[in-house]
Amino acid sequence: MAPQAPKPKNAERSISWFKRFQYDKERDSPSDARNVLLVIATLIAAVTFQAGVNPPGGVWQDNKNHAAGSAIYSSQTRPYYVFLISNTLAFSASLLVITSLTYRFPFHFEIWVATASMMITYASAIFAVTPHASVHFCYLLITAAVPFVTRFLIQVLKKFRKSKKRAWSNKLSTYEEVDEQTDQHV
Repeated sequence: MAPQAPKPKNAERSISWFKRFQYDKERDSPSDARNVLLVIATLIAAVTFQAGVNPPGGVWQDNKNHAAGSAIYSSQTRPYYVFLISNTLAFSASLLVITSLTYRFPFHFEIWVATASMMITYASAIFAVTPHASVHFCYLLITAAVPFVTRFLIQVLKKFRKSKKRAWSNKLSTYEEVDEQTDQHV
């Protein structure tokens, strides 16, 4: 075998730097991880909400060619559509993370009310600045639902797997009991 070339020191530093900041079960507490996730999700929610309410490029002022208050960016239909879909998906996913991580916290109901209100505000702002011809709003609603539906399906799948596993272990224990009884009778 040919000897391997030594790794450059810069590569080792970047790898160790990267590993140092990764989540480690031994070092990091679940509470700290939840707090970090809440900060990140809140930041994403704030940025995406702001981008939806004030779209890139701003909105048209009173103009003969364009409706006042509609997004300038919407004149580029496909890029604007990509922006809206991506922004809505990030906003919705961040709200799901926030509500999931604050489940059973004090004022959880109020957090849900605030989150739902923020979603409605976001949707109404999107509807206000987006010309109806440039976007199919049903796609935006589906996009907003994707993180919630995905999380729901994951939970259902986990419960299904758990019940299937339980059923198999019950079957195995029944077979073991039958085997033990047959061995005793022989």
